[in-house]
Amino acid sequence: MHHPTVIVTGANSGMGLATTVALARKGAHVIMLCRSKQRGELALAEARQQSGSDRIELMLCDLGSLASIRAFAEDFLAKHQMLDVLVNNAGVVTVKRQTTSDGFEAMTGVNHLGHFLLTNLLLEAIVRAPQGRIVNVSSGAHKIGRFDFDNPYLMRGFSVWRGYAQSKIANIWFTRELAKRLAGTTATVNALHPGAVGTNIGVDRDTGFGKFMHRLLRPFFLTPEQGAETAIYLSISPDVQTISGEYWYKKKIAPISERAKDEDMAHRFWAWSEQKVRL
Repeated sequence: MHHPTVIVTGANSGMGLATTVALARKGAHVIMLCRSKQRGELALAEARQQSGSDRIELMLCDLGSLASIRAFAEDFLAKHQMLDVLVNNAGVVTVKRQTTSDGFEAMTGVNHLGHFLLTNLLLEAIVRAPQGRIVNVSSGAHKIGRFDFDNPYLMRGFSVWRGYAQSKIANIWFTRELAKRLAGTTATVNALHPGAVGTNIGVDRDTGFGKFMHRLLRPFFLTPEQGAETAIYLSISPDVQTISGEYWYKKKIAPISERAKDEDMAHRFWAWSEQKVRL
């Protein structure tokens, strides 16, 4: 893992920015994958300043758009033969039901389907790396997560917690099924719960909704740097280079819900995901 090439999604703030800075300090070439050019450029300058590294670059991709993901992957693969680490960190929380440009409910669309397509398009480059790693940021919210194939986009019964938990158990099913498919390669995939982290997730950038509660609760949250510790550990530690398909919390393997362990569901959900992103 000497000077690895790393992609961090959602790298313009919070844990994504903290992960970028920490990995750049350790000599990685980090690609900050961001949706907004303006916010991305500000974050790039901050990451370079904090890390003291110029081996950080910005690339644009909207994880809520399958076309944008495909365009980014094509651009990346034209420049890079290998990808050492993919940190699927980006996440959205929507208080009201929203949809992506492809018509997916936003939390499942970005938090799962966007990363699912991105990972699969980059998978050959990850497998070509000496020890490629995929790190999926999930959440303890997966424990209340469930998925209804008859109501996948929550047209009925939407709530913020139902949508978020659905997207987070999806991260674990994806991780566990992908680990099976990577068997026989040197590549690994793991998921993690970062803890309760004080980031801007859930704050509406347009209306400011959620800012007051965020300020009120901030003293009780982990910092983004603390929240990023397990993702950084899974990205570069030699201790985990042969471990795959697990769920981590505070750098240790943690238990998951019985529903998250359902192998048949993970396999069926993979097939559903493939169909939706047109793989």
